[in-house]
Amino acid sequence: MPKYYEEKEEDGRACGGVREDLRQCLLESPCVLQENKSPKQCLREGHCRSLQVTFFACKRSMVSARVFSFPGGL
Repeated sequence: MPKYYEEKEEDGRACGGVREDLRQCLLESPCVLQENKSPKQCLREGHCRSLQVTFFACKRSMVSARVFSFPGGL
């Protein structure tokens, strides 16, 4: 479930909320805490997969919006 960080500053980057949720999920995962693996390695192993997919879809929607916002498209 997504968390909303009311007390944190906006990072201004696209999909910042999902990015922060993915980061927290990885840092709190047993893969990082118990197996002492890096968050990057745990991400490759498929931990927090639903947030990873959501983040990818969010970033992809940002790219798609830019492509179609240009006069004449591509």
